[in-house]
Amino acid sequence: MGLVPRVLLLVCDGLGIGAAPDAADFGDEGSDSLGNCARAVGGLNLPNLGAMGIGCLTEVEGVAPEPGPGTGHGRLVELSAAKDSATGHWEMAGLVTDRPFPLFPEGLPPDVIFEFEHLIRRKVLGNTAASGTEIIERLGREHLVTGRPIVYTSGDSVFQIATHEEVTSEGELYSWCEMARRMLVGPVGVARVIARPFAGNPGSFVRLPGRRDFAIPPTSPTLLDACADAGVAVHGIGKIGDVFTMRGLESSVYASSDDDGIDRTVAALERTSSAPSLIFANLVDLDSKYGHRNDPEGYARCLEAIDARIPELLRAVGEGVMLLTGDHGCDPTTPSTDHSREMVPMLAAGLPKGPVDIGTRSSLADLGATIGELLGVSTEGLAGVSFARDLGLTDR
Repeated sequence: MGLVPRVLLLVCDGLGIGAAPDAADFGDEGSDSLGNCARAVGGLNLPNLGAMGIGCLTEVEGVAPEPGPGTGHGRLVELSAAKDSATGHWEMAGLVTDRPFPLFPEGLPPDVIFEFEHLIRRKVLGNTAASGTEIIERLGREHLVTGRPIVYTSGDSVFQIATHEEVTSEGELYSWCEMARRMLVGPVGVARVIARPFAGNPGSFVRLPGRRDFAIPPTSPTLLDACADAGVAVHGIGKIGDVFTMRGLESSVYASSDDDGIDRTVAALERTSSAPSLIFANLVDLDSKYGHRNDPEGYARCLEAIDARIPELLRAVGEGVMLLTGDHGCDPTTPSTDHSREMVPMLAAGLPKGPVDIGTRSSLADLGATIGELLGVSTEGLAGVSFARDLGLTDR
């Protein structure tokens, strides 16, 4: 039997709270997605995240370090040798990645691109590291004329394929991504192949919500596998199904925006109120729409919009526990448009006591160990040390 009936693990993609101890190794000294953003926009309005203790984790202009009762807060440091969404999510599920995925800041090798072109029977455009919105604007007109897909990389382990909805159907784009996924293994085995459909006209191209991530499967068992073995249902929201290649998930649904993701999360919580379950949700807009585009104003407004819906999520969690975190940083104020090596928050609500400060934990995997203990799922063999006792939950 678990200690609580259900857990909501809400990942705010790209929500970092200050440079990790090894940030210099990644060129990310001084990164602080939350704190730097707050300073850049003259302060944030986060009453609900503030009540969960987010103001205690870094200096957040406009947010006092005044956590409320029944909450817990702390910092998590990533152990995995990368700052990618896949490694971040895997680690919080108990899988630490010791070897980084390959990076291609100059684009994929010519022979690899040649093989991909042979598979899809057409030449590509790009094959360079770039911001997604920038390269679409730069090469979108040529793509419309030639039908050649735009491919690009970044400072993360990704191979992204962008096509216009009037040139290539989403189904064909996904098929090309699946071909690339099967091809990109071994030394060129990037963490994720990403489909990037877009629409509009030159000068006003816009990304569509049909993004899909084609990830490498987790390299060993995770908390999600352990939940499945124990009969505890895991329901993914957003890109969770993609990141874990559906392993250990009973269901998974995509989300077209953070608001849609929260709607779907609330619905999943209400639907599973009578059975032990883990609702694992990713809200991607902080990262994809604002962090990567160096838009602190957009990042700020997006975080405030998430904050406004926290009470709704807590009502849906009911007698369960809500845990909120990030998978890496994506500082919108630094020159880089890539992810940043940062600590991430651990905010908890629904506790029998508090506020509780759990300090700085040495791995994101402590989240998975804690969730396992809360739901009565053995995490033997997985990384991480539970902090359920620190939150006062083992005394329930």
